[in-house]
Amino acid sequence: MKRLTYPERPGWRDKARAAGFGFHEMYGEPYWLDDAAYAFTLEEIEERIEAPSEELHEMCMDLVGDIVASEENLDRLAVPEDLRDLVRSSWQRGDRHLYGRFDLAYDGAGPVKLLEYNADTPTSIFETAYFQYNWLTDQIEAGVLPEAADQFNSVQESLIDAFSSFSTDPIFHFAAMTDNEEDRGTTVYLMDCASQAGHRVELLDIKDIGVDAQGRFTDLQDRVIDRCFKLYPWEFMLREKFAEHLPQSGHVFVEPAWKAVLSNKGLLPLLWKRYPNHPNLLPAFFEDDHDAQSLTSFVRKPLLSREGENVTITTDGKELASAPGDYGDEGFIIQQYAPLFESEGGFAVLGSWMIGDRAAGLGMREDRSRITANLSRFVPHVILD
Repeated sequence: MKRLTYPERPGWRDKARAAGFGFHEMYGEPYWLDDAAYAFTLEEIEERIEAPSEELHEMCMDLVGDIVASEENLDRLAVPEDLRDLVRSSWQRGDRHLYGRFDLAYDGAGPVKLLEYNADTPTSIFETAYFQYNWLTDQIEAGVLPEAADQFNSVQESLIDAFSSFSTDPIFHFAAMTDNEEDRGTTVYLMDCASQAGHRVELLDIKDIGVDAQGRFTDLQDRVIDRCFKLYPWEFMLREKFAEHLPQSGHVFVEPAWKAVLSNKGLLPLLWKRYPNHPNLLPAFFEDDHDAQSLTSFVRKPLLSREGENVTITTDGKELASAPGDYGDEGFIIQQYAPLFESEGGFAVLGSWMIGDRAAGLGMREDRSRITANLSRFVPHVILD
């Protein structure tokens, strides 16, 4: 694993805008980097990233049934009591899912370590699946990269295949906070994948979802929503006013309600308890567990948190880094600190994408801080042997 610099592609910003990637720059800061890439060998990808990702996914899926069947575990994960049957029945029905992203620490030498599983909302899926592949093909065509250069990236074709597993009879609605450019762009990309799988699709703002007299969710034309992708976290949905209607119609949403337990940081101590000393796991405990005191270098994370908010890193008893935010009321977990790959670009986290139940691609994020946050940069990757 190396971080390499390359010349920017001429006119790449125009290509980004044309592809709906207007959020390549956010709040005046670059989000996409076109002049760098992380290079891996094929062996690294296949043996140290792809294979462990699939094993981790199997471990997580094996744990879901035990979590939803245990009131103690659901308490630990702060799942609202009146909506636990929604989560439980979603799993028991076998509601279909699309994707998940493991955030992994890897220093180029030892085994990857699971930092967390982003199993609900698809941050960076467009950049991973589409725009970094464009970067690869453009750089090969320009002679910057050798013709044999490759990428761990079958995300788009895997998404189309995953969407094909859903019935094409009803309209497939796609809901997001459409005034957010990143959320809208990501959702429109997924709509395109669904269209290629044969679905009729329609975009609506999440706030425009209505409820009819029978308690069914409806769109702006008062049509019943039978299937709806939502770029909106389950931990938010379970606490919304309209959550009272979810038990009757919650099965329409993708990702399904059972993903609420995999996108919760409380998954990490439960995994460690089930698979102690697994080479791809870090010791992790709920903050009030006695064993949490055994860690002197650790990361404190809220059960429900996004983009690194309210995360604190402590090494040898001293605070190394922290991030502000509005999370933490539900509780915290403690996870052993794992140093990230460090280069002139900062600290890098590997985002290993699962589409359906198989590993399908890699997206790299880097930041000057050890805590990956909302504006951490996305950097393409390449396989060079």
